[in-house]
Amino acid sequence: MHIAIAGNIGSGKTTLATLLAHNYGWDVMYDEEEGNPYLADFYEDMRQWSFNLQIYFLRRRYKNILDIRNSSKPVIQDRTIYEDACIFAPNLIGMGLMSPRDFETYKSLYDLMMSLVEPPTLLIYLKASVPTLVRQIQKRGREYENSIRIDYLQSLNDRYDKWIESYEHKFLTINVNSVNFSENSEDLSIVIDKINAQLNGLF
Repeated sequence: MHIAIAGNIGSGKTTLATLLAHNYGWDVMYDEEEGNPYLADFYEDMRQWSFNLQIYFLRRRYKNILDIRNSSKPVIQDRTIYEDACIFAPNLIGMGLMSPRDFETYKSLYDLMMSLVEPPTLLIYLKASVPTLVRQIQKRGREYENSIRIDYLQSLNDRYDKWIESYEHKFLTINVNSVNFSENSEDLSIVIDKINAQLNGLF
C-alpha cells in the first residue's frame, strides 16, 4: 500500500502525511528539506540554481521510490516524483529560469527512471489558493521561504490543476481552502472517510 500526497508549497502535505500515518499506523516518508544544499540558494537566485535543485530532488525522490518498493509496510509519501518533472521543472523553463538544454537533460533522466516506476495505490492532491498557501507558508516561518514570489506560486498552482486533470491513475482531490484537517478533527475524519472509500473501491 502506497499513498502519495501531492500539492503546492504550503498546501499541507507534511501535516496530512503525519496525521494519516498516525491514523493508519503506517510508515511515513517525508519530503525533508533540511540538509538540501541547493534550496536556500535557489530561492535567492532561481536561474542559477534551478537545474542543480531539480537534479537533487529527482535523485532523492527516485531513491524514495526504491525504498518504498523494498518496504514490507504500507507507506505514506510526502511529495511525488511526478511533481518535479510535470510541474516544477516545466514551470522553471516556462518562467525562463531553466535553459531548454538543461531541461532536456533533466527530462531524459526522468523518463529513464519512470520506465521502472509504478504509480502509488492512491494519490492525494491538496488543492489550495495562493492566499491559503501564503498564509500557511508564513505560519510555519521558514526563513528561506520568505523570498518565494507570488507569481511563482500562482504559476505552480496553474500547472498542478492541469497536471491532475491528465493524471491517469487513482487520485483524490482535497480542497484545502474549505477543509482544515490540521486543526479540525471533524474535517480530518471527512478526509479519512474519502480516502477509505477510494482504497476500498466504493467510488
